[in-house]
Amino acid sequence: MNQEKRKLKKGISRRDFLKGLGSGALGTAMSTHLIKPASADLERQEGNLPLLPKKNISFVLNGKQISVEVEPGESLLNLLREKLHLTGTKRICDHGSCGGCTVLINDQAVYSCLYPAFKVDGKNVLTIEGLAQGEKLHPVQQAFIDHDAYQCGFCTPGFIMATLALLRQKESPSLEEIKAGLNGNICRCGNQLKILAAVKALASIKGGQP
Repeated sequence: MNQEKRKLKKGISRRDFLKGLGSGALGTAMSTHLIKPASADLERQEGNLPLLPKKNISFVLNGKQISVEVEPGESLLNLLREKLHLTGTKRICDHGSCGGCTVLINDQAVYSCLYPAFKVDGKNVLTIEGLAQGEKLHPVQQAFIDHDAYQCGFCTPGFIMATLALLRQKESPSLEEIKAGLNGNICRCGNQLKILAAVKALASIKGGQP
């Protein structure tokens, strides 16, 4: 009993934290600060706390300047899907564990489910909807089709965006660098080998990276 009390008092132990890293516990731990504002907002709605003001932000989304009002504690994922109706960015785990909601902010891959919407103010956001030019697919999209690098397709947008970020950072990544770059994305269908093949093909084309 004393041991349990000590554990509760100390919170998550270092050992438990390290054990959970491989399964995405880190992403879950990081997301707790985004979950708390929702609870606080509920208290504010019930009259226990003063209401926080909404915020008007302006940013470039898929090449177009937009302005939008965001809620306190609102995630970028919620803004994209629920307000801007860009549903290509997938809501899967909602805890930063799977990569299905990956988008690019100033060319850096981020989990939009963990990223506060107000922080994109003045930045450049790219989603899967911003890649194709009319009927012409983006080279990364085409490579995924050519190498059958998808099955159900639900995780595919996140993988494509993570791949794009990787290739913009390094022109011809090695296989190990590709694995590291896509390490934050999960394919539940088990199609990782074909995904790696698609990215390797892109990496082998000198100057072919977008």
